[in-house]
Amino acid sequence: MPRLIQPLDTGDPLGPLPQEFAAIMRPELPSLIKEIGMEVTRAYPEYARLLNGPNGQSIRLGVEQSLSSFVDLVAEPSTPTVLRDDMCRRFGRFEAYEGRGMDALQGAYRLGARIALRRAKKVGRSHHFSPTLMLSFADALFAYVDELESLSREGYLEVQARSDQQSESMRRRLLHLILAGRPVPRTAIAELCEQTGWALPETVTLVAVRTPVGVDPADLPPDALVDLGDPQPHLLLPGPVDEARQEVLDRALTGTRAVIGLTVPTADASDSVRWARRAVELIDAGVIDDLPLVRCEDHLVTLWLLSDPALLDHLAERELAPVSGISATRRERLLDTLRVWLDTRGTAAQMGELLDVHPQTVRYRMRGLEAIFGRQLTDPEDRFATEAVLRALRLRTRTPPRAHLM
Repeated sequence: MPRLIQPLDTGDPLGPLPQEFAAIMRPELPSLIKEIGMEVTRAYPEYARLLNGPNGQSIRLGVEQSLSSFVDLVAEPSTPTVLRDDMCRRFGRFEAYEGRGMDALQGAYRLGARIALRRAKKVGRSHHFSPTLMLSFADALFAYVDELESLSREGYLEVQARSDQQSESMRRRLLHLILAGRPVPRTAIAELCEQTGWALPETVTLVAVRTPVGVDPADLPPDALVDLGDPQPHLLLPGPVDEARQEVLDRALTGTRAVIGLTVPTADASDSVRWARRAVELIDAGVIDDLPLVRCEDHLVTLWLLSDPALLDHLAERELAPVSGISATRRERLLDTLRVWLDTRGTAAQMGELLDVHPQTVRYRMRGLEAIFGRQLTDPEDRFATEAVLRALRLRTRTPPRAHLM
């Protein structure tokens, strides 16, 4: 015998509803639908407004379809439910469009089921239904309501997912406009801020996320603008990254490494992400220590000195031209001595300890440097340029820095 409407498992199995039950319930439908409508609109006033609105007729048809379908399935379990399923999904979608949760709709379904059960008890007394049959009806009815709720939830989540995707897309577009810089009309940014409900801050901090990305956007601060699908994943945080904000980042970025850029005016956001991405490059090159979360503000001099590798090469070629014709071994010794002298301005004895050579050797090398570089070591501007080049080259090769003398 085909299964009619499976009762819920409550321990002892209850039999399916007899098909004759449908013939008894069908005449009750018109008045039952009216009664359910009255009770639901009394309990949920928002539905009273909807029933009197332009969609009122569709809602009434949906309620009728849901109740009629239950009776039809009792009469013939193989009855198709395509129309009912579509109507329930529409109910769920409508709740999402209206900006409500599912609580009211679920409550309306269950209130309707209780009214239907009350009517069934009344009819059952006149037809002398057995307690077992009434239990089977109650189980079947509430199982059916669970099915209606599930269908409506599908429609609700469909709209919600589409809305989330659209909102995420707009927020990503907003992030791109902010990073595009000043040529972008401020009205375009203001319009997207209004559409997404994102308040445009005075300052922002960009974070460069290193690949592979193992971040769940839901774990990030809700006011973050995120693009983790970009070849260079990044996110924007309003304002500075204070201690509390960094704790949130630490938790969200567990297992993923990132670089926090500098806090800048919102119009200069592209600078913050540029510096953060440059720090990523220097981490990959071994210049900056590879830590889970690196802050650009801890490496400002390094970022400045190594901001333009090609320019550094040209500057080094110019500043170190006096030693370009010297053998590589002697050139390295002289430049090593020059670095220590520029770092420390120490005596020959102090420099000799750092270089692990005799003080007389230091004096000999310094006389050679003075003869080779001449005014370049006495003019403040020329000396600064030479020192900057040597420091940058040392950073780029990760040569351990010399200790400054006290």
